[in-house]
Amino acid sequence: MNPTLKGHKVLILLQYEANIPFIEKLQASHPDLDIVWHNIGDKNATLPPNIWETVTVICTYDQSLPTLEQAPNMHLVQLVSSGANHCYGSALYESPKVYFCTSNGIHPPQITEWVFATFLNFQHNLFRYMKSQERCDWDDRGTRNVEDSVGLRLGILGYGAIGRQCARVGKAFGMDVYAYTMRERSTPEARLDDSYHIAGTGDPEGLLPSKWFHGTTKEALNNFLAQDLDLLVICLPLTTLTKGMFGKEQFEILSRKKTFLSNIGRGPIVNTPELIEALEKGQLRGAALDVTDPEPLPKEHPLWKAPNVFISPHISWYSKHHKEMCLDVLAQNLKRMSEGGKLINEVDKVHGF
Repeated sequence: MNPTLKGHKVLILLQYEANIPFIEKLQASHPDLDIVWHNIGDKNATLPPNIWETVTVICTYDQSLPTLEQAPNMHLVQLVSSGANHCYGSALYESPKVYFCTSNGIHPPQITEWVFATFLNFQHNLFRYMKSQERCDWDDRGTRNVEDSVGLRLGILGYGAIGRQCARVGKAFGMDVYAYTMRERSTPEARLDDSYHIAGTGDPEGLLPSKWFHGTTKEALNNFLAQDLDLLVICLPLTTLTKGMFGKEQFEILSRKKTFLSNIGRGPIVNTPELIEALEKGQLRGAALDVTDPEPLPKEHPLWKAPNVFISPHISWYSKHHKEMCLDVLAQNLKRMSEGGKLINEVDKVHGF
């Protein structure tokens, strides 16, 4: 127990001006905590010399993580991202004495809205009408193939915080939800969500899916994909298990239903050339991609020209509430540190998330 966090220094590396009310509140809760805020968006701002020697906690995306030699007292790396794949291989990540925690749970509302905004755009031909409006053309031909969402099957690959919010919204649309996880979740206790949670969102008790699937093998994944899914949302982190897990074989399975694919996980989970081929063959109803491989996607890349695809530049995570949510996760973990409790969103370094 160390309620005042005596001996600890937190360095906050964010692209925002210092949040003075947050700093004051944090200082009131932990009077002996040394707090340094560095705005990485300010090109004129510089870090104090040799600061890493005394830093024990850092809040960052991954801005040039120090080595263990530079930061010998590092105890916790609080990431503002929902995944930690960009830190794999770094000296701090590989160190057993340094804890890594993500900000998993702060992104579900905005990312879920992106998922359904893009899906509904395709379902209701809104892209077509936007082009018609630019031409001042009253063209109502797109109404003939509109399909509403009631009764459609939503498959969620990775039933974490984002997947659970997708399930909540999908259920509100009248969709049937199927969930896929790496580990078996056959009991009510196993289906609970232990990540950071925004009140009124998600599926904290794991009650929404009508059917659960699990596994780490290709056979288990293919069985899930063969369940006549109308919308498949990839919510997985990028790990050695998930990299390249989607390719020709999986697209052929999805072609039976002409599934709509939404990827808000990571680009390398999907084989890009084989995705392009699937779109060109009409195996998918369409695809919405907020992540690509490579990323950024070069201007000359053929994915831009693939049919029935929507691409955005990895922005679905953004919300004007992002900063306050990041800081809330940090504050909660500092409180847990002071109480000697279990950290929230701690990364399992064996599995990478």
